Amino acid sequence: MPLLILIADDDAGIRLAVKDYLELAGYSVITAGNGLEALTLIETYHPHLLISDIKMPKKDGYELVFQVRQRPEFRLLPVIFLTERSNTQERIRGYQVGCDVYLPKPFEMEELKAVIRNLLERSQMIQAEWRYKEKEITQYHNSSELGETVTTLLKVLDLTRREQQVLIYLTEGLSNVDIGHQLHLSPRTVEKYVSSLLRKTATSNRAELVRFSLEHHLVD
Repeated sequence: MPLLILIADDDAGIRLAVKDYLELAGYSVITAGNGLEALTLIETYHPHLLISDIKMPKKDGYELVFQVRQRPEFRLLPVIFLTERSNTQERIRGYQVGCDVYLPKPFEMEELKAVIRNLLERSQMIQAEWRYKEKEITQYHNSSELGETVTTLLKVLDLTRREQQVLIYLTEGLSNVDIGHQLHLSPRTVEKYVSSLLRKTATSNRAELVRFSLEHHLVD
């Protein structure tokens, strides 16, 4: 079955052009004209990837992605922002709310296809590894061996109390700004803790860090 992609954009021309191109590339595609409709479609169809504009009626792209990231089942959903907004602060905000790639308009269809393929391949690989690990962990879930393993891992990683707090909020899908509000820290300070967590867990991005934490029961 083809992988399903959701396109959320209030420009009907862009929706149609991208939809036609991706369908020719072998994907299934559904579309939404605003952020509220997109959220409903995500909940209904559970797409494999989201392409979203930022400036949309009813719910903009920032709010859409923020709400998506609050839901455990969509924390690892690949998200591409496809937008005319391309200044540095807007790109930073996009990454803070949880997008994976930020492509400014106008864009090349071939580049978009390459980005989509890369994100989907990574997502499928992570999910396959996750399913394997979940099965492995389930076999020991009720044994004392799992508890001993988690305790040993925490000692090896040597996470500080603050790093553990940041990690909990990361797995809940919060952005640096939101974590800062919760812990009374600046976004820059939060980012330093995130960088330390990535280094200690040998992961390369937030998605991998969240996966690692959940796999190894580092958070409840």
